[in-house]
Amino acid sequence: MTSPNATQRPRVGAVLLAAGSASRMGLMPKCLLQLEGLSLIRRQIDAFHSAGAVEVVVVLGHYANEIETAIQGLDVRVVRNPHPEEGQASSLRMGLAAWPEKASISMDAYCIGLADQPLVGAHEITNLMQAHVHRPAGCEFTQPIVEGLPGNPVMFSDSVRQDLLAASGESGGRQWQQAHPTQVYRWGTPNAHYRIDLDSPEDIRAFTLRTGRELLWPPSAKVD
Repeated sequence: MTSPNATQRPRVGAVLLAAGSASRMGLMPKCLLQLEGLSLIRRQIDAFHSAGAVEVVVVLGHYANEIETAIQGLDVRVVRNPHPEEGQASSLRMGLAAWPEKASISMDAYCIGLADQPLVGAHEITNLMQAHVHRPAGCEFTQPIVEGLPGNPVMFSDSVRQDLLAASGESGGRQWQQAHPTQVYRWGTPNAHYRIDLDSPEDIRAFTLRTGRELLWPPSAKVD
């Protein structure tokens, strides 16, 4: 398959993964951390819409009630993973299955984001979309690479979506890349924002030291 025509704007469906237990964060829903008064998950949803995503699907699991309350009223479709303990691949499949098989709403590509990336905004997502549009012929999966290390979000075509929906267990995007290395576009970029996510209190402190910007828990946040 060749790359899409660069003059055409692809129809992109976005999946935002926010189902994890955040065990390293003290069992707190890290996507509710606030940067400049706005939760990380709201920032990500706004970024996807600003970048032109046709629809945004948010996958919840642990802390689903708290997170869904926090994003109430936003233009998103929420799906819940009843077994988030089965891992991120199961949440990814649930998000990708949210689009019915109807030509009228088919997508050209899918962008998969993580809800704990504080500096991924519309600029980063737009650049990733453009990289995917200009990907080499034969490549179906685009991942940003920063100083030799993989980043997020990622993008892939519908053929990859179909493969992932047919997979099971812990087989997700990483395993697909390992099985199809010649179909992966490792897009090099100097933008370190693709590499920054938050897994622990140490990451929060490191973020503040690095950027001078403070991440705060909302008053309603509590241990599960």
